[in-house]
Parts: sequence; structure tokens; C-alpha cells
Amino acid sequence: MIEVSNVKKQFGPVRALGGVSFTARDGQITALLGPNGAGKTTLLRLLVGLLKRDQGSILVGGVDPERDPMAVRANIGFLTDQFGLYERLSTREYLAYFGELNGMTVGAVQGRIDEVAELLQMNDILERRAKGFSQGQRIKVALARTLLHRPRHLLLDEPSRGLDVMSTRALRTALGALRADGCCVIMATHVMQEVTHLCEDVIVIAKGCTVAQGSPAELCARTGIANLEDAFVSLVGTDEGIAA
Repeated sequence: MIEVSNVKKQFGPVRALGGVSFTARDGQITALLGPNGAGKTTLLRLLVGLLKRDQGSILVGGVDPERDPMAVRANIGFLTDQFGLYERLSTREYLAYFGELNGMTVGAVQGRIDEVAELLQMNDILERRAKGFSQGQRIKVALARTLLHRPRHLLLDEPSRGLDVMSTRALRTALGALRADGCCVIMATHVMQEVTHLCEDVIVIAKGCTVAQGSPAELCARTGIANLEDAFVSLVGTDEGIAA
């Protein structure tokens, strides 16, 4: 479980977060929705301990990432928009390298690579070098790296960007399996279809603050609007909603 209470973060004169609070539970996928510039990426970096908050509290599996970042990172997977693939390595070599960095034995990491490749339907690129990979293939490899050490918490920053239809279906299947395994997943996305199909809970932030949390149906009921996208725009304000 991930618990956030009144978290604030300032970069000089710019207020990135002005008071974010929510709870993301184990065994469910929680969507993080907000217009561009709402503070989503800053929040994810605070959760994994890459940034220090100015105020408030964060617990990831009961551990404060600011006080013990290594303990949090040992049990968390973070997919960002920067993949950092090594183009001269094959997918298998790349994953083996990161598996060993996470303390996995050679035997364990090879078995886990095969499991993740099957889960994400990426056996066709497992022995290929990363140079020349499409955007969708690069995302699959980055996601595989994120899942390799069996983290109990996952932070995904727009995981379906650049994926084709079949790859998107594979991603949804993988996330469903992780949810069934009890993982706590937070997924920042702009794709309302993903939220409707995958997410039990939704956190809406705007101008660095939490403005709503609830299931898609609850957010629609709160606004009196049947369509989730329109309900989102209503919650964050028309101007910001269009900017998203």
C-alpha cells in the first residue's frame, strides 16, 4: 500500500505540489490523472525517493522513501519516459544486467526473464539487440526491466504510449496478472479507456493538489456526468482539462 498525506514540493518560485493526499491499495490498479503540469511526474519521483518533499508524509509499504530509499527501491518498479536501453546489448543481456544489479542470481534472473517475456509477449525480441527497436518494443523492454525483481509496488508513467493494439492488449493482460498477484500499481495516464477498463480507483490532481479520488463510477456520480473524460474535465476545470 502507498499512503500520501499533504505532500508539498516547491522548485524555487514554482509550486509543483501544493497538497496531495491519497491511498493506493494492494491488489488494485490506481490511475493518476491530471493535466500536463499538474505535478504527476514530480509525485512519482517523490514516491521512489528521487526527490525530497518539502512537507507531508509518504509511506510505501510502510517505509518512508526519504528515510530509507534503498529499502523502498528494492520493492518498487518505476517505469519512466526515459528508457535508457543499451543498444549494443540484446534484450536478454540487458535484463540479465539489471537483474543482477537487483541482487538476483544468474539462474534466477534467466528464469525470470523467460517469465516476463512470456507475460509481455516479447519472445520475438528477446535475443535481438536493442538498436533499431520500435517505440513499442523499447517500452516492452523497459517494462520488463521494471517487473524483473518482482516488486510489490509499481509506478508507471504513461506505459501504453507508442504501443500498437496487440502490445496494448499484452500490457493490459500483464497488469491484470500483477493486480491478481496483489501488487499495488499506480499508473499515470491520459488514456481514459485504460482507466475505465483497468483501474478500480482514480486519483485526480490539478495545480499540484488532489481534487478527487474514487472509482470511475464514483467520479461520474460526483459530477453528475456519465462520461469519465467529461467528468475529469469538470473536476479539474475547463481550461486545464483541454490542456491535458
